[in-house]
Amino acid sequence: MLGELIALPSVNPAFSPPDDPRSGEARVAEFVLAAGRRAGLAGETQPVLPGRDNVLLTLSPAGRRRRRLLLAPHLDTVPAPDEDAFTPRVTEERMHGRGACDTKGSVAAMLCALFRVARQGARPRETEIVFAGLVDEESKQAGSRALAAQRFRADLAIVGEPTRDQVVTAHKGDLWLRLETRGKAAHGATPALGRNAVREMAAVVQLLEGKYAALLARRSHPLLGAPTINVGRIGGGSQPNIVPDACFIEVDRRTLPGETPAGVVREIQEQLRRAGLRARVADARGVDCPPLETPPQLPWVCQLMAAARQGAPRGVHYFCDAAVLAAGGIPAVVFGPGDIAQAHTAGEWISLRSLDRATRILERFFRSLP
Repeated sequence: MLGELIALPSVNPAFSPPDDPRSGEARVAEFVLAAGRRAGLAGETQPVLPGRDNVLLTLSPAGRRRRRLLLAPHLDTVPAPDEDAFTPRVTEERMHGRGACDTKGSVAAMLCALFRVARQGARPRETEIVFAGLVDEESKQAGSRALAAQRFRADLAIVGEPTRDQVVTAHKGDLWLRLETRGKAAHGATPALGRNAVREMAAVVQLLEGKYAALLARRSHPLLGAPTINVGRIGGGSQPNIVPDACFIEVDRRTLPGETPAGVVREIQEQLRRAGLRARVADARGVDCPPLETPPQLPWVCQLMAAARQGAPRGVHYFCDAAVLAAGGIPAVVFGPGDIAQAHTAGEWISLRSLDRATRILERFFRSLP
């Protein structure tokens, strides 16, 4: 199944040229819907963006539904370096191909475990299991946001991401901010007549990557460590012989549970004020995902950890759809085969042992449900 999924390109359109034939999740969604119906599951789609639908498969309980489990991997991938990346290859117990790790491995493991339970007639008595293949996780999480906005309810969501078959109950959030400085243009031969916005921004970068980063490093979360900041983009000026009157940077600020976008902005503004720097925090651009912190004592979280033979919960530094679903009222954890170190790489691969292990863990967990 994983090989078939890799062979169906589903590159997020946010990273593709217009009309790219490899763009969009429709091919994978159709495959998942057809496979689910063949296994006896009810299937439907949820429109999210033009031509891009979440796909939902439902395994009804043997009796009256009293509880619901949500399985929520995403169907989109980042771009591939070449066409060969969509041809699955197996070498030395590894499956190679775009999406193998992030997160078509999770899709395959969840579906195979679910299909086994459906076909072998040992479905839970009162728990409905819903598989939701989500679109757009790699860009703005439109799929999970649409599901949450629909007030979809579940007792637990298992979000598929490469966690090395470990149950993750906490992840960092992410906020992208744009900061701007303004100066006064002048001729490059008489720079004293102007005010250099790039120079001002250089001091801002030094503050953020130095004093402010050190301040963040003193904070700590038991599963996530410290929040971080990274200046990832800078631009300013037009040519060397003109004193630049404007400069901008874009920063990535990873957040911990309890931190909010408004609080982060206020904190950075206060640091700038104390340093006497005239930079404006313009806006949050593109990414604003909250952190996740789900109590590991929840009964189903404990059951899933027991199925994984895991003694303590884990945390990860990246963000995903789990926090979006949790913010919408669904307790969520992250779980899946593969290692995040392989995600988005040119030679993406997943361990077949990890894939098989994740499938067995999920099947054990499904069979333990009431």
